Amino acid sequence: MIPWEKLGSAQIPHGGGELRLSRRGEEYSIRVAEAELMNSRAHGSEEALAELSCARIAGRNAPQMLIGGLGMGFTTAAALRQLPAAAELVVAELVPGLVDWNRSLLGHLAGHPLQDPRVQVRIGDVGKLLRRSSNRFDAILLDVDNGPEGLTRPDNDWLYGQAGLRSARNALRPGGVLAVWSVAPDPQFTRRLQQCGFRVEEVRPRARRGKGARHCIWLAEKRTREPRSENRPEPPQERGMPRPRVTAAKDPT
Repeated sequence: MIPWEKLGSAQIPHGGGELRLSRRGEEYSIRVAEAELMNSRAHGSEEALAELSCARIAGRNAPQMLIGGLGMGFTTAAALRQLPAAAELVVAELVPGLVDWNRSLLGHLAGHPLQDPRVQVRIGDVGKLLRRSSNRFDAILLDVDNGPEGLTRPDNDWLYGQAGLRSARNALRPGGVLAVWSVAPDPQFTRRLQQCGFRVEEVRPRARRGKGARHCIWLAEKRTREPRSENRPEPPQERGMPRPRVTAAKDPT
């Protein structure tokens, strides 16, 4: 068995811990504490996130897309393969070191998507970008943390709560789509999307093409009318322990 080689570390802002990048042969892994967040051999569901979203906005001449969470670049690369030449793709990533890795050590894995002229990288919290945007994006893709049940940053609870979802809805153009990746289904999150004015479809792609663990993607289309229940208070959440991807998600075998 080839041993893992540590290539670098990067701090998550606001005391969120440390990301560690490692390599074993041609396989790359990014971990926080003892949990694997992403693996270069298991990215089928990340690509599905982009492909399903692009299919929903196909036919728009110059679509604007926002991706929250760069990862290893597979979602961005898959979106670029589907989007037209006139598209603009904004990638918001909180961790500067992760952007640096995608420009150097990891860039070859997804074909150096950050070099594409359609891509703009914004280092910072995707939630802040959503709050500053109105009627701007045709599609918003979120692959932040472990999904609605966060693993690395409690602040992501806002993003997946009603306030964050309303901000995302406001940032979308009419008929736009919010696509959310998660390690596992969450019926309460599905209801929350519906309460915030989305028409929701749930898809269960595999971590690898045709095999591996099943993840969850919500495709939430912006409805044109405000739902009557949008201002009602949300019932208390019962949040379990976070499910690290190292066991339930990215199966590299």
